[in-house]
Amino acid sequence: MADLSKATHYHRSYLSNLENGRKLPNEDLARVCDEVLRAKGELLAAARDDTVSKLDQTPWQTAELVQRMQASDTTAGTLESLHSTVEELCCQYNHRDALELRQEAHSWLQHVTGLLRRPVGLKAHADLLVAGGWLALLAGCVEYDLGMRTAAESTRTAAMQLGLEAGHPEITGWGHEMTAWFALTQGRFRQAVDASQRGQAIAKTSSVHVQLIAQEAKAKARLGESGLHTVLERGRDVLDRLPYPDRPDNHFKIDPAKWDYYAMDVHRIARDDDLATKYASAVISDNITPDGHELSPMRVSECRITLGMVAGREGDLEQAVGLGLTGLKDGRQSKVHLQMIAGELDQELRQRFPSEGLVTEFEEALRGL
Repeated sequence: MADLSKATHYHRSYLSNLENGRKLPNEDLARVCDEVLRAKGELLAAARDDTVSKLDQTPWQTAELVQRMQASDTTAGTLESLHSTVEELCCQYNHRDALELRQEAHSWLQHVTGLLRRPVGLKAHADLLVAGGWLALLAGCVEYDLGMRTAAESTRTAAMQLGLEAGHPEITGWGHEMTAWFALTQGRFRQAVDASQRGQAIAKTSSVHVQLIAQEAKAKARLGESGLHTVLERGRDVLDRLPYPDRPDNHFKIDPAKWDYYAMDVHRIARDDDLATKYASAVISDNITPDGHELSPMRVSECRITLGMVAGREGDLEQAVGLGLTGLKDGRQSKVHLQMIAGELDQELRQRFPSEGLVTEFEEALRGL
């Protein structure tokens, strides 16, 4: 313990408290210990899991807030300001720290709950249910990004109930989209197709319809089904009939640039490497400012992994691993989704370059994620 204290520059008593479980490590200490003890990402991953597991012990938290909202028939407040705040939070999904965003979404759910305890008319009550539905959807997405599967499913179910009670097919459709997303990243591709098609039947005139078609195409690509071009054309046709969103950075709005991102995934899995490269390059260009700032780090990461997969198929192992490692870099990430995409790259590299040291390096980085 004294040697570890000297190597990490953390006090011995603090390290002892960590060892005995009296304190949780912060990420900086976990990274230092991981390097000093040559744990190849295992300690860093364990530290992150401890934080997430502590949160995941209360999966009912968001759902309980929503149930309290549903039980109330009173409300007051400035709905326009509330809806603006909710939309702003939804626009922060791609770049804001996941734990912070989840905490703020919960705080606003509590605020909405308070408003619902006060007397107003039925329309205001319905508007508050809609605001709560969007907040629950956002919280559920962030929970799943953090690996909180139980909490995310509980929150998703509550959000769908709010959408049904408010008579809001778009919120209900996003509930089905989350089911499809969960199934897709867990390898349950047939269930992902089914959930996507159920959602499409409900939300026919909103942008979630486009997202549901995208999830259907992604799942069918991984099932090895034909007709993917037809599915993508159908999604593009629906998107072209929709008005361009006022806030395309809203996670729950789909614009042409986001559709290119979805098409890239389908073409990568279908081994249409030229189209996958075309879409990946376009998405990266759209999401990096002239000064190098990434507007959507998650999207850019997946594009780099896509380009890495194409490079691997062309025989360039060094470039494939370099792009893959860049795609796994720290930043705002949907861990579960990124693990699926990076795992597909890892499988491709292991098949093409067995026993290569660079492949082992990428696998170690993936375990660290």
